[in-house]
Amino acid sequence: MTVRALVLTGYGINCEVEMAHGFRLAGAEPTIAHLADVLDGPVDLHDFHALALPGGFSFGDHLGAGQALANRLRHSTFWPELLRFVAEGKLVWGVCNGFQAMVKLGLLPALEGVGSREVTLVANDSGRFEDRWVRLAADPASPCVFTRGLGHFELPIRHGEGKLVTRPGVLERLETAHLAPLRYVDSRGLPAEDYPANPNGSPGAIAALCDPTGRLFGLMPHPEGYLDATQHPAWTRRVGASLVEGAGLDLFRNAVSAVREGQLVRR
Repeated sequence: MTVRALVLTGYGINCEVEMAHGFRLAGAEPTIAHLADVLDGPVDLHDFHALALPGGFSFGDHLGAGQALANRLRHSTFWPELLRFVAEGKLVWGVCNGFQAMVKLGLLPALEGVGSREVTLVANDSGRFEDRWVRLAADPASPCVFTRGLGHFELPIRHGEGKLVTRPGVLERLETAHLAPLRYVDSRGLPAEDYPANPNGSPGAIAALCDPTGRLFGLMPHPEGYLDATQHPAWTRRVGASLVEGAGLDLFRNAVSAVREGQLVRR
């Protein structure tokens, strides 16, 4: 089975090539398409199994990170097609700026259904853009198909607005339902509330969110930034499998496997 992934680009998105490369290495067939060609052009969303909203600075982060992109998607003919795409059991994956757009579209965490905004992402507590590597731990109880089988690993981050803010009671529901599939951890592997292990101040050390089906997924760190071992700053001091590939590739493989093995849950 050929797994087809649509990777958006245009208007400030700048990680589309790396996202497509990750899908390709994982055995999928990626297509990079400009947003205009998806909204009003020849690219049909329903030709694909997965939609990726890559990182970058869509629309220059005017109105707040990811907000202008979310508005452009929501107030267009694309929105009902995206709702249909989700209802059919497809994957939607947002990284960094794409994650910001997903929460502002109400795609995550979708506790009350897709389209209702329950959380947002605001400026880092540090008050500055963070560009470095972080340690992460996956929640084995999470329904997220992207993080299945993952443990502790590292990924790069580069964002200025990554702090999760929720409506009252939402954080507790996220914890109970295990909808925070990745957390920032310290050198001991424990959830990190404090800077610098937690780069933005997100409560509960939350680095990612998924919806209850596990098919809609967003994270602030960049898995497409660690597909090859040589991308890690300490790669020459590491041994074993890490000399061949980066930990970010595992998320792409999990996404492709979920499609191929029919693990997707329809709403």
